[in-house]
Amino acid sequence: MELVVQSSNLAAIFPSIFASWGHDPALSLAFSSLERPDLVPARVVSHLGPQVELVDASGALRLAQPSGRLRHTLRADQLPTVGDWVAVTPAAGAEPAIVHCVLPRRTQLIRRGADKRGGEQVVAANVDTFFIVTSANRDASARRLERYLIAVRDGGAAPVIVVNKLDLVDGDELAAALAELAAVAPGVPIAPVSAHSGAGLGELACYLAPGRTVALIGSSGVGKSSLVNAWLGSDHQAVLPIDDNDRGRHATTRRELFALPSGGLVIDTPGMRAFGLLDSDIGLDDTFADVAALAAACRFRDCRHQGEPGCAVDAAIDAGELDPGRLDGMHKLERELAAAERRRDQAVARAERARWKAINKAQRQRYKVDPKSGR
Repeated sequence: MELVVQSSNLAAIFPSIFASWGHDPALSLAFSSLERPDLVPARVVSHLGPQVELVDASGALRLAQPSGRLRHTLRADQLPTVGDWVAVTPAAGAEPAIVHCVLPRRTQLIRRGADKRGGEQVVAANVDTFFIVTSANRDASARRLERYLIAVRDGGAAPVIVVNKLDLVDGDELAAALAELAAVAPGVPIAPVSAHSGAGLGELACYLAPGRTVALIGSSGVGKSSLVNAWLGSDHQAVLPIDDNDRGRHATTRRELFALPSGGLVIDTPGMRAFGLLDSDIGLDDTFADVAALAAACRFRDCRHQGEPGCAVDAAIDAGELDPGRLDGMHKLERELAAAERRRDQAVARAERARWKAINKAQRQRYKVDPKSGR
């Protein structure tokens, strides 16, 4: 479903929103392909349950809610989320605006929902770069990083690893943490920083250029909100002090997009205790490219690297050239992705049945005859 505003040059008609909030040339094409002059463009800046907060062409924040048609025809993962561009009818007075269309997403980060049904949850959309934030003193985890890298790459965005709180560790501890992460993320930029002192933040400035969107993801307490505050130059986001064991604590409760003084845009997200994967087209291969390169020399093309004769991957492990935990992690993620795909098929079927049930119920209510009036 695509409903777009009719215009030959929306970038000129709505210069403030397109220049300041992440204009992409494809958006103008999408808008101009519709014949709905009653709609205006907006970008979703926060998620508030059934409603969203968006910024319109004037730069003002507005509450909005999806139209009934969207609620009945789109899956939960297709409804407006933070970072989305949408087409809306302007708000009338205190009434919320109505979202009639979610424009095609350039990128998105999807994770498996926490419920047993394994539904999709879109964390953020239309993000250029995801900062995968970890803490130098406690949180650095190669296995968790692999999950984030797979999801970010599959969604079409670029990953950058940000190791925060370098002021809480000595040089040897920092070097060890960086080496562990670099071993599972070849070619991915790694930036050690301190939101507290400002050390290293200049290395990230190139990603926060005007009109570019960055999103922060990672566990609770790694300092995502502190980084946002450092870039904003104010204590906008709530931050809790570290506990007695030098661990950060969960503070952010919703996803929110901010415009920075630099002209860049940043999305803060709540900490995620777990990041379940759904599927992987390219992320798995890219994240484990080192294993794939070794596997090219295996005797058998369908080698599973589990003791087969002539396995080059096993040989690399025996020679100390590959961490066995790396291969174990890859096998674990392959099994998880296969199971998620099976659950996903069932979840999609359930969602489709529920959608049509809601549509039929709405239709019955619409045409229900009142026994007293006969209408």
